[in-house]
Amino acid sequence: MQDRCVRNRKRSKRRAIFCPEHGCYLDSVSQKYTLYTESPGTLQSRGISRLSALMLVASHTAVPLVGEWLEAFWCNECQETRWYYVRKVGERVYEVQLAPRELWMQATGVINPEGNPSVGEFTRRQARAANSGIRDFRLMV
Repeated sequence: MQDRCVRNRKRSKRRAIFCPEHGCYLDSVSQKYTLYTESPGTLQSRGISRLSALMLVASHTAVPLVGEWLEAFWCNECQETRWYYVRKVGERVYEVQLAPRELWMQATGVINPEGNPSVGEFTRRQARAANSGIRDFRLMV
C-alpha cells in the first residue's frame, strides 16, 4: 500500500535554496534570468576543453551557461528581497550567493539599472515624469 502512495506522488518538490546568512528557505519572487557568455575562458573555467570552447564561441555569438541564473528571493529572516546568483551543482542541490554587478551584463532580459545609455537625458526625464505633456515645450506655444 505504501508503494502505491509513493508512486502516485507526482507533485514537484520545493527547490532546496537556502539563505546564505540565516539558513532558512528562500522564496522566489521573480523569474530566472539565464546567463550567457561570449568568452572561451569562461567556458573553460566550467570544464569545457579549450578547443570546444573556441568552437562554441565562434559558432554562437553568446553561449548559454547551463544551470546558472540570476533570481530574486525573499528571505523571511531578513524581511527583504535580494538578487542571487544561483548555480545548480547536483540533483536538487544549489549554490547561492549575492549577485555581483558583473553578472548583470551576462544575463538576458534584464533591465539595465543605469538606464539605456543610448537614450538622452531629455527622453529619460520625460519617461519618468507623469503627465508632463507640455511642461518642457511651453516656450514653443
